[in-house]
Amino acid sequence: MYEKTYPNKRFKHTLKFLQKHINTSESILDLGVKNPFSEIMISEGYSVTNTTGEDLDDNQSAIESSNVDVVTAFEIFEHLLSPYEVLKSIKADKIVISVPLKLWFASAYRSKTDMRDRHFHEFEDWQLDWLLEKTGWIIKDSQKWTNPVNKFGIRPILRRFTPRYYIVYAEKASNSN
Repeated sequence: MYEKTYPNKRFKHTLKFLQKHINTSESILDLGVKNPFSEIMISEGYSVTNTTGEDLDDNQSAIESSNVDVVTAFEIFEHLLSPYEVLKSIKADKIVISVPLKLWFASAYRSKTDMRDRHFHEFEDWQLDWLLEKTGWIIKDSQKWTNPVNKFGIRPILRRFTPRYYIVYAEKASNSN
């Protein structure tokens, strides 16, 4: 996945945000297969397990049976048809989620060669906030950042000042159990 590029800026911001809210003594279920960022979390002292590649739209059993303190979902929810069901199935009391943000004129991303590398949702910040609220989560902190790229074109220019990523830390509402 990261053969040609490595998202250093995104990983740096994500790790700093995670460290601000999650203690290394808390166990983490990271949604998605083991990846470079889950390796970074482990190297920083976090206890991390990953889901194993199952289709989380159809099968939330790994989430439902997990006995962890925190669930993380970095760049996962845009690929799901029903992130609502995934959020409802989480037993942990804390979540950290990041999503790429929609550019107002851009179509949803779709790889023609990898069925799993497609975005069903192109989020705006308010949409993720509403989804979390509707599924019983209270947002405690959030952050956005840009991701400029050294390419020519309208999108690269807009990415210099338009936020590209949105990250949220939320806790389960006490009455949602």
